[in-house]
Amino acid sequence: MKKWMMGLVVLGVVAGGAFLVWGDKLTQVLASDATPEAETILPAVEAPRQVIAEAKVVPVQYAALSLPVGGIVTEVSVGEGDSVQAGQLLLRVEAAQQVAAVAQAEAGLQNAQAQLDELKAGPRPQEIKAAQAAVQVAQAQLARVTQAARPEEVNAAQAGLASAQAALDKVLEGPDPDEISLAAAGLRRAEIALQQAQWAYDQVAYGADVGVSPQAAHLQQATLDYETALASYHLAVRGPTQAELAAARAQLAQAESNLALLLQGASQAELAEAEAEIHRAQAQLELVQAGARPQAIVAAEADVAAAQATLAQARAALAQTELRAPFAGSVAGLDARPGEQVTPGTPVLQLADFSAWQIETDDLTELSVVEISQGAAVTITLDAIPELELPGQVLRVKAIGENKQGDITYTVLIQPDRQDPRLRWNMTTAVFIQPTSADQRAAGAAQARTDLDGRSE
Repeated sequence: MKKWMMGLVVLGVVAGGAFLVWGDKLTQVLASDATPEAETILPAVEAPRQVIAEAKVVPVQYAALSLPVGGIVTEVSVGEGDSVQAGQLLLRVEAAQQVAAVAQAEAGLQNAQAQLDELKAGPRPQEIKAAQAAVQVAQAQLARVTQAARPEEVNAAQAGLASAQAALDKVLEGPDPDEISLAAAGLRRAEIALQQAQWAYDQVAYGADVGVSPQAAHLQQATLDYETALASYHLAVRGPTQAELAAARAQLAQAESNLALLLQGASQAELAEAEAEIHRAQAQLELVQAGARPQAIVAAEADVAAAQATLAQARAALAQTELRAPFAGSVAGLDARPGEQVTPGTPVLQLADFSAWQIETDDLTELSVVEISQGAAVTITLDAIPELELPGQVLRVKAIGENKQGDITYTVLIQPDRQDPRLRWNMTTAVFIQPTSADQRAAGAAQARTDLDGRSE
């Protein structure tokens, strides 16, 4: 309805102007001396062509902000009307899992980097010295095996054999008469001491406190001494057991074997084993000195790169739990409070840059949009401020039209030549756009063809 009323007003202005022009010409004709039969030609009156559309005031930059992930809001750092800087934290949701994932990824990266650094650093001096020492030990073992037995080693082996033989002979001889006599004498002394202790005890046996008397203690001690002497006598008169004989014979056999090995020298198997140990130790030393293989370093570098990617992914997931300002501006609307659940993609904050205003209209049909182009002059009026009239120009025409109630309409952005502090977001306006002339459209088409030909070359 508003568009129709504006159109009627424009037509009324045009008709009134045409009437005034025609009336002035008619007066001139009537006042002249021309005859009634003279043919009078009146000039044609052409109404000024303008494209008129409804529009609204919008900030120079604005956005409805949302989070790519959902969760419980844990912090809201701003309020409606606050000014914020680009990158400033606006709000965040619970991020315990994301924080843990970042920590785990950082530890993984440190581990991978440490392994790579260890490979690139090469062997430590201590590792080289240890490998060299292993080679020397193997060489000494081979030298010991290949050399003949030294005289002192042969003498020690022979002495061990003689000792083992003497021990066996002593076992085979049986009890020693002298040891038996000593054991019998000891047993007799213990027996006499026991009899004397028993007689002394019998003298006080009827006393009330006989249990704690000295005679009782002497009797107990004499009894123990007698039992010990008796056991010693039995050992002295007892002959060797089968176990003692077997142990003595085994010691003799071991001593004979040791002496035979010394006199015989190393076997072929022992020589081969000693030589193989030298080769193994030498190969280990060369491997340590050579350091890491290039393939191992490449694999470790790949592990570091993978760990870095994992860390970057974890940090990106953590960043998605925070809403930050994409540009400097003011908080125009806020729909989130701590403790609330937010869903992914749902706008929770309106951010706008109120430093400058633009005019936006989506009211131009496909029949009207062909008449205008970028840079076309525009006059802007506002319903809320009737006395205000702002000049401007077309800043941009959206290339794609949208179906709006059966009509294909296009969005046009208009830049006012000056700003007014009374402007507010979404104020309704009327814009009068000066159509582009046919020559300007032709020149623009020619320039477009020139640009296209230049890109093709």
